[in-house]
Amino acid sequence: MPLNDPPVEAWLTDMDGVLVHEEDPLPGGAEFIETLKSAGLPFMVLTNNSMYTPRDLRARLLASGIDVPEESIWTSGQATAKFIAEQEPGATCFVIGEAGLTTAMHEAGLTLSERSPDYVVLGETRTYGFEAITRAIRLIEAGSRFIATNPDPSGPSAWGTLPATGAVAALIQAATNRRPYFVGKPNPFMMRSALRAIDAHAHTTMMVGDRMDTDVISGLEAGLRTVLVLTGSTKREQVDTFPYRPTLVVDSIADVVSLVRPLEG
Repeated sequence: MPLNDPPVEAWLTDMDGVLVHEEDPLPGGAEFIETLKSAGLPFMVLTNNSMYTPRDLRARLLASGIDVPEESIWTSGQATAKFIAEQEPGATCFVIGEAGLTTAMHEAGLTLSERSPDYVVLGETRTYGFEAITRAIRLIEAGSRFIATNPDPSGPSAWGTLPATGAVAALIQAATNRRPYFVGKPNPFMMRSALRAIDAHAHTTMMVGDRMDTDVISGLEAGLRTVLVLTGSTKREQVDTFPYRPTLVVDSIADVVSLVRPLEG
């Protein structure tokens, strides 16, 4: 599909590795967001990190000089809560995670419970505890369905690599022989739920990301055109090792700004 045919009417973009790296803004991030707002185009900033609420992430981005409205941030925690609420409205859930996930669950009309919950929901936290993991294992063995916000096995920190949701999910899977359903990227549900949130259509939306194995593949599988920026995980020499390709590969989000065009009429 050509880059601007049909015209791009909405944008999805990853956050870490595209707009910021940890707390440091990446070149062009602030300009890209301001250009989208000036053009009046709907957009959503996506993250697989379920620890924070959109309000928290807005404050984090604002501290980096990037002004993203709270309603334009979509997390794997929100996507997970939406998925469960669509599957079983009012479901009960045992949650391992932070405020970003538990807040999303409450807002979706779900109830947190440790007593025979319908679902065990695993999200991101910096304080994974043996007691909570053991509780999750026993609930899954007793019949609770197993869902995780995202499959990322590790994440960065100022002190080095940290185990993330995917790694802990693998531990629980090994103990229970029950594989979780991952809602976040690369599951295209993450993209489709974000599209619905901004009333956008896949064939007129562009996805910007820094990872071939999450951002690009989930964008492709959801029917979007994709742009890979090289400021994050995937390096240029790695692109050809994948059996699929993005629509465009650029050095940074700064190179995407010129692609944003206001809708005619």
